[in-house]
Amino acid sequence: MVELELDEITKVYQDEDASVVAVDDVSIEVPDGDFLVLVGPSGCGKSTTLRMIAGLEDVTDGHVRLDGESINDVSAQERDIAMVFQSYALYPHKSVRANMSFGIKQSTDTPNDEVASIVEETAEMMGIEDLLDRKPNELSGGQQQRVALGRAIVRDPEVFLMDEPLSNLDAKLRAEMRTELQHLQEQLGVTTVYVTHDQTEAMTMGDRIAILDRGELQQVGTPLECYHEPANRFVAGFLGEPSMNFFDGEHEAGRVMTDAFEYPLSEELAADIDGVTGIAFGIRPEDIHVAEPEKGGQQFEAEVSVVEPMGNENIIHLRFENPETSAEFVATTEGDPNVARGDRVTVGFPEEAIHLFDRETGEAVKNRTVDFARSGVEPLAK
Repeated sequence: MVELELDEITKVYQDEDASVVAVDDVSIEVPDGDFLVLVGPSGCGKSTTLRMIAGLEDVTDGHVRLDGESINDVSAQERDIAMVFQSYALYPHKSVRANMSFGIKQSTDTPNDEVASIVEETAEMMGIEDLLDRKPNELSGGQQQRVALGRAIVRDPEVFLMDEPLSNLDAKLRAEMRTELQHLQEQLGVTTVYVTHDQTEAMTMGDRIAILDRGELQQVGTPLECYHEPANRFVAGFLGEPSMNFFDGEHEAGRVMTDAFEYPLSEELAADIDGVTGIAFGIRPEDIHVAEPEKGGQQFEAEVSVVEPMGNENIIHLRFENPETSAEFVATTEGDPNVARGDRVTVGFPEEAIHLFDRETGEAVKNRTVDFARSGVEPLAK
């Protein structure tokens, strides 16, 4: 197994009239056996990054390294990297057995009887041993996905690359395959880079996640680090469903002044952000106390506009009663809905749960307080 390093890699697409920077100076280290998830919105550069690692795209600048050695000039066939595509990319005229054995036969001199043994062992591990003589069009989506994974596994590569491999599956099967992929990666111990736009996959599957936006790396960390201590406003808004609520305002004399409310800060927090005037105030829906003023926190009056009962929780859409603003926000509560549309309620924004961002740079100047000792996660270095 190996360590993968992206060293200031850049990808620029050039034509006669203009150039487009798809990936801009991205540096990430993926330790041996680590499961890294590249996540971000469509067009952020995550698939292009994956294709540069695989050798399917040239690196404009920087280096892709395996165990410290640059592989920029190594052909895709010789990189000992296996890739699983979103479309599965199975040969429709070949059986499952032939699909799984094709890559290892083409890239190695392994004897046929040994290839057959490897394919059968892998098929058994993937639970598709009864499908080896079928063609892809005779398989379900989940079965085809297992074949595509099995084809990568039989090669025993140094690195696995996966480009949104679950996006074509239905929601229930996607959830099952998430768990299977995690167990499989732990069992094999292969360094893996997984691309997705689905934040649920990113939060539940990766040892670490790397968030990209418009080709630039925004943050690398464990899922809980990035969720609770986002480096900037983009990361804070991208992770979480429903997403974080934001209110733009100004920091004046120890208070955050927005169009919707005035929020007094503790002396310690006001001193910590001294010098930052333009503030974006953020709070996650689950951190808002609805109709529970006894729990403390800065309290405000709001009107309930929509209640969405989800079974295990309720998503409550609220708006401030200030007639001069139309600011709306979202809160989540557990249990049966205890409010209804049109109700006027008290909401609390506890200071330990709020996030503050510099409006000019987007950088976080204050994140929520988290008991990382209880969560088992190391806090980010300051």
